[in-house]
Amino acid sequence: MRRADRLFQLVQILRNKRLVTARELAERLEVSERTIYRDMQDLSLSGVPLEGEAGVGYRLRYSLDIPPLMFSSAEIEALVVGARMLRAWGGTELGQSAQSVLDKVYAVIPEELRHQLLTSHLFVPRSGERTDLSQTLDIVRGAISQHRYIELYYERRDGELSQRKVKPLGLFFWGQVWTLASWCELRNGFRSFRLDRILKIQVETDVFTEVAGQTLEDYFATRPQCD
Repeated sequence: MRRADRLFQLVQILRNKRLVTARELAERLEVSERTIYRDMQDLSLSGVPLEGEAGVGYRLRYSLDIPPLMFSSAEIEALVVGARMLRAWGGTELGQSAQSVLDKVYAVIPEELRHQLLTSHLFVPRSGERTDLSQTLDIVRGAISQHRYIELYYERRDGELSQRKVKPLGLFFWGQVWTLASWCELRNGFRSFRLDRILKIQVETDVFTEVAGQTLEDYFATRPQCD
């Protein structure tokens, strides 16, 4: 790590206002404590409002105003593409959050990078998706985070309709297609469901707990069937 990068990382670590010892900083940045002492002295001389001392710990005063983060040209492109992917395929909530991130980044980056953020030539078009799929994705995401059962009314690959009660475990994006990894109560096993085949969805009030053999880690260790 370059010294300039290390000094920047030190400031970022200290922003939480918690007293941090030189040993903790040295272990985190993989340098010696002597190096940390020198860096702290240089930061203090440069105007960074440090509190603390060697052998005790360091922290920043609450009044510190940290300069905005800097991004490279490639990092800006990565942010733009990621945000556009979420706006196109990530559901309403994630799409709005991605745009909010870009707005915050735009407010703090230099003028020359602002132009690049607004004029990126990398695009993520959306086509062939059901208009209600974004809502379904938002509902499933919420159920996963809250560990709530889901009742699905689903059109299988053979065209037959099926009703399932599942434990939602994770979401996978395959390029225009999202699938839900789940534990199916009806089949007593792991199943994957395409979100675009879900005709109706309802989140149950009851909460499930993780059970050995029915977790996302167990799902990865099997070859689940896609209904």
